[in-house]
Amino acid sequence: MTMLSRVAERLYWMARYLERAEDTARLTQAYTHLIMDIPKGSEPGWDILVRILDAESTYGNHYRVFNEPNVLKFLMADLDNIGSIRASIVAARENVRTTRDVLPGEVWEHVNELYLYAQEEAEKSVGRRNRHHFLEQVSTRCQMINGLIISTLCRDHAYRFIKLGHLLERADMTTRIIDVGAGALLGDERNHPLVDPLIWAALLQSLSAMGTYRRTIGPLVEADSVVDFVFRESTLPRSVRFCLNGIRTELAPLKNNEEALRILERSRRRLSRFRVEESSREELHAFIDRFQTGLTDLSDIVTATWFQPHPS
Repeated sequence: MTMLSRVAERLYWMARYLERAEDTARLTQAYTHLIMDIPKGSEPGWDILVRILDAESTYGNHYRVFNEPNVLKFLMADLDNIGSIRASIVAARENVRTTRDVLPGEVWEHVNELYLYAQEEAEKSVGRRNRHHFLEQVSTRCQMINGLIISTLCRDHAYRFIKLGHLLERADMTTRIIDVGAGALLGDERNHPLVDPLIWAALLQSLSAMGTYRRTIGPLVEADSVVDFVFRESTLPRSVRFCLNGIRTELAPLKNNEEALRILERSRRRLSRFRVEESSREELHAFIDRFQTGLTDLSDIVTATWFQPHPS
């Protein structure tokens, strides 16, 4: 099967933006619950959500302080923040609109409904009264769209580029959550270690992995076990290893995949060698920094190989 590079690129970014909207909704939901559950005086700051998304610069251009209303508006409704839920849905819709001929008709209908819902409800849902319902709706609708794609689309190049975008975005968000979340929430300066299990549980909730963790590892939520689980559990759909294995599967049938596979295998080896129980917080941060660089390199080579025109 042949496919226009611009169509492949739009499918890839459609998947990335849908995954970004869902992941941001899950993260915001889990963090809101954490803030309400944690003892007064030991709660972390709202700036952590902005740092996880590496959006401090964009945030600083529009807001002066890191408080709950500002951060939640920035993450949920601000169209100037390309990582916000609303902006991600807008971008996903535009990519679906221009590739409707290679997608099931229902995908456009549901993405458009999600867009209309976000346009109407995002601003009104920044406050606590409506926030839970809005975030739950975004997560549920994104899952429904992904399920529709998985259950109806032929396993051709369209499907492969959708999966590449989906898995790359998910791996990126998982590593960001562990890096910034663990580093900022569990820093050496913290004086409330008794609430640490609540924090690690919130991180698992943001990755939809709490129930699976308890069934696979056990009831005790501990730092090393959580990090190792979300990095290396090969059967967990949101783990980094699962994402990398899935990317390899989708790259294999594509032509000119040598460079992309080389970068991917380097990341897989790096992940298999890392031992969280033998690493300090600083070493964990350094490892994730290198790993993030590898994901960026992989995204760049996917763009250069399949989306950019090559001289004939």
